[in-house]
Amino acid sequence: MGTQFWVKGTVLCKTGAQVVNATGPELDKFIGKISYGLFHGQRLKQCGLGGRPFRFSFFPSLMEVIPASLHISVIFFCSVLIVFSSVASAFFMYNAFGSPYETLHGPLGLYLWNFICCSCSCLVMILFASEVKFHRLSEKIANYNESTFVYKTYTERFDRSFWIILFTFLSHTLNILLIRLAGIQFPFQEAKEATVNTGASDLMY
Repeated sequence: MGTQFWVKGTVLCKTGAQVVNATGPELDKFIGKISYGLFHGQRLKQCGLGGRPFRFSFFPSLMEVIPASLHISVIFFCSVLIVFSSVASAFFMYNAFGSPYETLHGPLGLYLWNFICCSCSCLVMILFASEVKFHRLSEKIANYNESTFVYKTYTERFDRSFWIILFTFLSHTLNILLIRLAGIQFPFQEAKEATVNTGASDLMY
């Protein structure tokens, strides 16, 4: 989560390319690289005179040029995802080795932890994708503190950290399906005559 491998792309020095009317292989001299995550990143600017590497951090430098509320929301839901994924893993291990009966007949908690993790991971992907694509985050980073040259996103793709969030979402979704296939009934499908346990064990299991 804290790495810079969320987005990887290239940025074009539009001003320099227009000055010399660069096309074809000449355009490569004006294409730099950029990669960043939720907290920091690095960029390599090229405007025909060689690359200029530069490292940056979002806090506090870039908070004025990026959608700060959206970015903080992504970090918040990432934190919630980490916490509840850890909680879900701990209780699943306890459930598997400590109380086999609850593994087959466990109530609300087994669905609760996975649902929270699914919701948070889905929100992280949606919010971060909208920040990158709709708010043109890469261009804002590339043009930060630039008064002479104008940079434009040339290519852009999500990197490994983003896909780990997708894998987490799919894993918790698969957990819910496996719990259902194991014979555990959904809470709203339980018979009315069944006694409902609303104690602490509901949240544990």
